[in-house]
Amino acid sequence: MSFLRRRSSATPTGPDFDVLAMDPGDWPGNLGAGLLPGPDGSCQGIFLRYDLFGGRGPAMLIGNLPAGSPARELEDGQVPFEVAQLLAALGNEEPVHEVSREDTPVMHGDSLLIVRRIKVSEERVACAQFDRSDGVQVTIATWDRPITDDLYQLLKPLPAEMFQQG
Repeated sequence: MSFLRRRSSATPTGPDFDVLAMDPGDWPGNLGAGLLPGPDGSCQGIFLRYDLFGGRGPAMLIGNLPAGSPARELEDGQVPFEVAQLLAALGNEEPVHEVSREDTPVMHGDSLLIVRRIKVSEERVACAQFDRSDGVQVTIATWDRPITDDLYQLLKPLPAEMFQQG
């Protein structure tokens, strides 16, 4: 897929992959970004939290986890890392587990994505996941809103400068 490409860098100043997410300009609220560092300084994931204006809390969390990221390793029934992070940001401490998964084909431009729709025990959470051609897993978790196919059309690589450390 042409919108997925790898970058290389001599020093680990940020992720070595393009972060696929919604452009902050397309979102009517506040955006927060977090990097999940590995013990060796490598980037093990990037998470973008989209909050609504008015202090209503997080509405969506999008994670990009490269192959080998420990956040991708789940026990049976465990919810994706992004769902757990969204619920923690909302102050929801009730135990939540995965109920079911269903693969659905979705068009993204000229490319076909196989999207895993993950149902969890907290019915106000919607979760979808897909694998990019470069091995990065993208997970979208939303609070109290469905994930519709048109959301995937808004996903694009964000500028690497957003994630530079230094």
